[in-house]
Amino acid sequence: MAGSPTSVTDADPRIPIERGSPAPACAGSGAETVITASILITGMLAAASAALLGTFLVLRGSAMLSDAISHSIVFGIILVWLVTRQLSGPIPVIGAALAGVLTVVLTQWIAQSRLVRMDAAIGLVFPALFAAGVLLISLYARQVHIHVDTILLGEIGFVWLNTRPIAGFEIPVSTLTLGLVLLANLLFVVAFWHRLKLAVFDPALAASLGLFPTALYYALMTLTSITAVAAFDAVGAILFIAFVIVPPATAYLLTQRVWLMTLLAVVLGALACPVGYALAVFWDVSIAGMMATMTGVWFALALLFSPRQGLLVQALQRRQETLRHDCRVMLAHLLSHQGTRRMPQENTRAALVGHLSWPESHADRVIEHAIGQDLVEQRGALLILRPAGEAAARDLFARR
Repeated sequence: MAGSPTSVTDADPRIPIERGSPAPACAGSGAETVITASILITGMLAAASAALLGTFLVLRGSAMLSDAISHSIVFGIILVWLVTRQLSGPIPVIGAALAGVLTVVLTQWIAQSRLVRMDAAIGLVFPALFAAGVLLISLYARQVHIHVDTILLGEIGFVWLNTRPIAGFEIPVSTLTLGLVLLANLLFVVAFWHRLKLAVFDPALAASLGLFPTALYYALMTLTSITAVAAFDAVGAILFIAFVIVPPATAYLLTQRVWLMTLLAVVLGALACPVGYALAVFWDVSIAGMMATMTGVWFALALLFSPRQGLLVQALQRRQETLRHDCRVMLAHLLSHQGTRRMPQENTRAALVGHLSWPESHADRVIEHAIGQDLVEQRGALLILRPAGEAAARDLFARR
């Protein structure tokens, strides 16, 4: 495990660090640079590890299982501690990962009963396991320093306190752990890339081809559990959930290609770390909280400005569709009065405003659109159908 899930402020309360401060008050600029680098690298490794798997969870519709896993690992950690009295090392990692897998198994079992839907099953399982973990802490492990702030937001600002010497350099344990997790996740995705895509989009076909989509799914969720455990101490549950869900969801708005979605998710998650860190230092707020906020900012920008399905693009498309529809209505109106005695009164802008209850500005836009499409020409106040406009209007009546 990346270290014990305890607040490092308990380990050394003399360290004068504020929430957004990158280094102790006594540290020089060189030490501050090293500390900043360790924080950023750790955050970016966590982002890449989570987003890499999160892409397939988002595509499969199982993204919120990461939330359940990140909370239920508390149950695994405290259960292992009650048996072994260990809060660090491989045994707590295994216990926490198994708790995550148990969450997935129970959720799938309840959902497959068809008595409740998947979202309700998640809501039933993870509060129960999380509450069981908290209850065990209250009853048997009150002396263990597991704080709510650490569980939710982690202590990424303190990763530099727990290091191991490697090749003459002091490397944070969390950084090493997350680096290994990223490597494992990357190898898994590369090795099973085509099978993962097929299992996500057409599990029935994958099963018929003998690709074992269920086993692949549980392998994916096991790696998600291990990633959650590795990220638990460093970045906390909130930032882990943000990295798993938000960057892939943002990338989903920007592209339809799975490989590009995966790449964008990793890049967007990693980019949230330096920007979030800089803003956290500037405003003296939680580093992990600001990093999570930046993932939300990326999503909001994509939601607004995505060229494929952004809100602004959709608004423009709806406006253009309304314009085309009203243009067809105008053509039908003009054709119905063309060549009649009422034509000088009816085939005018004023008649469109009066009879169709259009605002004057909208009537002007519709007329300009029709003129631009060579459907209508304007002679003084009179609107006259062009050949293309008359043909379009007659086609409308023919369809009735």
